[in-house]
Amino acid sequence: MRPGEVRFGQGAITLHAGLPVVELAVTNTSRHTIFVSSHFPFFEVNRRLVFDRARAWGMHLDIPAGDTVRWLPGETKTVRLIPFTGRRVIRGFNGLTDGPASPERLPGGLRRAAEAGFLPGGRGAGAG
Repeated sequence: MRPGEVRFGQGAITLHAGLPVVELAVTNTSRHTIFVSSHFPFFEVNRRLVFDRARAWGMHLDIPAGDTVRWLPGETKTVRLIPFTGRRVIRGFNGLTDGPASPERLPGGLRRAAEAGFLPGGRGAGAG
């Protein structure tokens, strides 16, 4: 083996085995292309992506680390989401979760999302 060499084992690698999966149809209502990376909390993605945000609470895309999903303007895609594991504390991003992504905190997250224009018809919803 040479320094820096990578040797791959035999067989397929299964990502996120055993985690529950949520599938959501997501539409880009913006005039611009939108990208979402693998570990961005999906509840907090761009407000111009329209989908059932409540079902995305505490979830991220079921894709390999570092990958992204792209939506062209007007495009709808179905994505697979999986839950964050461990303590499930989400801070930063768009500030909609700002703490543990526990079920009892979902109503507060939805309120913050509506106030910030992340839900259709919510305050601050505008053209992208």
